[in-house]
Amino acid sequence: MNDTLPEDADLWRFIRDTAERVARLFDYRQITTPIVEDAGVFLRSVGDESDIVQKEMYVFEDRGGDRLALRPEGTAAVCRAYIEHGMGSRPQPVRLFYVGPFFRYDRPQAGRYRQLWQFGAEAIGSDSPAIDAELIELQATLYRELGLTDLVLRINSIGTAESRHRYIEALREHFRPHLPTLSRDSQRRFETNVLRILDSKEAQDRAAVAAAPSILDFLDEADTAHFTEVKRTLEAAGIEYLVDPFIVRGLDYYTRTVWEFEPASAGGQSTVGAGGRYDALMEILGGPPTPGVGFATGIERMAINLRERGLGPLTEEPVEVVTVPLGDAGAAAALRVAALLRAAG
Repeated sequence: MNDTLPEDADLWRFIRDTAERVARLFDYRQITTPIVEDAGVFLRSVGDESDIVQKEMYVFEDRGGDRLALRPEGTAAVCRAYIEHGMGSRPQPVRLFYVGPFFRYDRPQAGRYRQLWQFGAEAIGSDSPAIDAELIELQATLYRELGLTDLVLRINSIGTAESRHRYIEALREHFRPHLPTLSRDSQRRFETNVLRILDSKEAQDRAAVAAAPSILDFLDEADTAHFTEVKRTLEAAGIEYLVDPFIVRGLDYYTRTVWEFEPASAGGQSTVGAGGRYDALMEILGGPPTPGVGFATGIERMAINLRERGLGPLTEEPVEVVTVPLGDAGAAAALRVAALLRAAG
């Protein structure tokens, strides 16, 4: 867990205010979900074998025996609220944004804390590739408005369940001979979710990952057409991108388009924000089939990147006035003068 000190408050406020302003420009409306949720919301959606569930989620029982969790991410909770409040009857897609703290039992390091703040946006109710591009454009606009103009956008398509199943089998065949030399985490992921090996930042995994087959060779015709249209729309909007076939995202609910923004000189925990499409998530949570797409970006990560570049809000130095009481009636007079000055701004 980490504190936000007074000297950081202006930068954090600048980030949050900019994020909310940009979201509203794109016609997104704010939603707030509880910090504590039924653990099943995340167990079903994120995936039993994901790193979040296996190693990072804070889970506890309340006095009534209900199993609860501190929310580790925002998308599943927003989708739960969409179902619970009947938002499917509203004009689609429903455009929502959120900001708040999330919790993961993670190894603390630069930009990565056990309590982390995120800003996120979701568009639920449309499978159009144009909506994928809209979310990417919203995210790119946020970074541009903050001054983070040197971030690199990497995109990929991980297809739907059918094409992904074919790819998973090919990955197993590829990584099987490398198992003895893979990291312990990657050996575990080989048994639980082999796609996640592609996310590995361990040096001993790099050669095997670099030689892995590309998922783009396993997409079916519909997946390929969807990804082609996303790229065409981004190009029409003037948004530069790199296709990276090894972006898979760490949560099981993603389908088709996935993306990440990171600094050009990327490090191990360098991703500033990421997103993707999740067309099967609503059904996993017990709702009707409803497509969706969204992203989340870390406020701590944005703050670190802004500080590294010497960027932040333009603030005027406050005028300092000191009232000095003199005599018996001085204290009351000083308070009145101070109140008048504050009222004048």
